[in-house]
Amino acid sequence: MSPAPARPHIVTPEISMAKFVVEFEYNVDRAGREHLHPAHTDYLRALTESGVLLLAGPLVDTNGGLLVYEAEDGDALQRILDAEPYVTGGIVCHIRIRQWAPGKGTWVAARRQAVA
Repeated sequence: MSPAPARPHIVTPEISMAKFVVEFEYNVDRAGREHLHPAHTDYLRALTESGVLLLAGPLVDTNGGLLVYEAEDGDALQRILDAEPYVTGGIVCHIRIRQWAPGKGTWVAARRQAVA
């Protein structure tokens, strides 16, 4: 009896997660955020390591920050933001959330090559 034929290799397409651009506006200056900065940094580091936080940094021309997240949906993103130390600490006075569909640029090209 001959061995059973090998099963064809099934390639599962990458599950596309939603991308969100989030802008924080702070109600205190940098010195006023300093007491929460270590917890904020640790939280962002953990999100980066888990692949949720793609980019983050302070805005140069205003008292705020810009963050790009990858999350299952808006509800998942809201849970992430609700646990952010700057948010729980009460120093974020405004959050603007925009779902984003990046389609062009070196970042998109690099991600496509990584999947191929």
